This record gives sequence, structure tokens and C-alpha cells, in this order.
Amino acid sequence: MHLKVKNRLFLLLLTSLILAALVLSLSGCGQSPLKGAVTVGGSTTVQPVAEKWAKAFETKNANVKITVQGGGSSAGIKGCAEGIFDIGAASRELKPNEIEQWPDLKATQIAGDGVAIVVHPSNSTADLSLEKIRDIFAAGSNTEWTVINREEGSGTRDCFEEKVMAGAKIAPNAEFSPSTGAVKQKVAGTTNAIGYISLGHVDSSVKALSIDGIACSEDNVLNKSYPISRYLNFITKGEPKELTKNFIDFCLSTEGQNIVKEEGYITIK
Repeated sequence: MHLKVKNRLFLLLLTSLILAALVLSLSGCGQSPLKGAVTVGGSTTVQPVAEKWAKAFETKNANVKITVQGGGSSAGIKGCAEGIFDIGAASRELKPNEIEQWPDLKATQIAGDGVAIVVHPSNSTADLSLEKIRDIFAAGSNTEWTVINREEGSGTRDCFEEKVMAGAKIAPNAEFSPSTGAVKQKVAGTTNAIGYISLGHVDSSVKALSIDGIACSEDNVLNKSYPISRYLNFITKGEPKELTKNFIDFCLSTEGQNIVKEEGYITIK
């Protein structure tokens, strides 16, 4: 009798151990094999959506850390070329001199964007011609306008200078702001201010102007009727490898591009 009881207890214990091992095995099946860290740095336009991508990717991959910081497009490109960043975030294309200096850099388009001309919400101005915008920024700050410009190295500034200024110089007395967010904050708090920011950053705190009757909207950027648009890019040193490639692939996936749309940018897939 005692032997039978002992046998039953042994079988019960053995069964429990097998079930516990099976549960542990199954619980590990859903875990991502990815591990490590990726550092992204550069454009303050790209930064908000990159931070959302990073959070979503980390949620799916518990052993991965994605660090995102700003600094401007040029800083991001240089930092990538020098190995400071795994990914340089840029709100513009690579320049010819950058390609010449760092021929192994590779740009991957991750989203589309428009550059909005913004004023204070109380400003009655709703539309300006491209020529008038150029004249305002060339004249600089005066009693009519407080002109807000971006710093050297900003991809948004490069886009604005190329597509609006067309060789004309922005007046040196324009006020400088170090990020897209800082421009928006300055315009939102200054009744006669005018500046330019990413379409993805436009909200009710500022008013986006039409240009020659064309609103800054996703549809008008896509159909190319709005004159100030660009691609946002991730820059890597050569083809992205391993974890970096997995992260970029996620950003370009359906889930990643849904985040692009949620953040007010334009999907490319």
C-alpha cells in the first residue's frame, strides 16, 4: 500500500515537472531573438516619429534599446559617417559634398513631408505667393513681421532655401531657432511672427498659410501642387546590418507607416 502511494506521488511530481517545463518552453516561443542597441541622431523633424518607432519596436523586442536624439540633419549625417550614430536622421537628401566626403553613406527614404509657412493663429493672413514669402524672409524682421529662421545645418532650412529663397539670402536680422519645435513655439507666442516648420508638426497653436492658393496638405504634397515638399531619410554607413536593418524594416512596414500617418507625416508605402 505504501509503495503504491509513493509511486502515485512520484508520478504526480513527474507530471508536474513536465508540465512546468512545457509552460516555460512555450512562454519563450514568443520572445524576439533580437538584442542590442541602436542610436539614431539628427533631424528634429524626424525625431518625434523616430521616438514613436523606437517605443513600438522596443515593445516588440524586449532586449533591444533604441536611443533617439536631435541635433539637426547635418549633425546626424556627420555623426553617422563618423560612427557616433548607427542611423543619421535627415529631413533632406545627402548633399554632393557629403557624398564625395563619405561615399559609403546610404540614404533610405522613410516618410514624406511638406514644409509649412506658419503664422500666429490671430494673423488674418491666409495666403501668400512664393515671391512674397521670399521677399519677407529677405527683408528680415521689421515692424510688420518677426521672421523666424532655422539654424545652419537644419534640413528644413536647406529645403526652404532651395525651394523658396532660390538663391536669395535670408536677412541676418531674422531670429534663429534651434529646432522645428522651437520655431513653432516662437510663432505661437508672437502675434506678428512668420516661420516654417514640418507639416507633421502643424497643430492649432499656429496657422499654416496657403502658397499661391495651394494649401499645405498631404494630398497637395502627394500630387506635387504644393511647392515645398521633401522626403525624410535614415542615413546609414553602407547597407544597414542586423539590428539596424531590422529597425529600419519595421519603420517601413505597415505598422511603422501607420505611425507615420498618426504623427501627421506622409506614408511612402
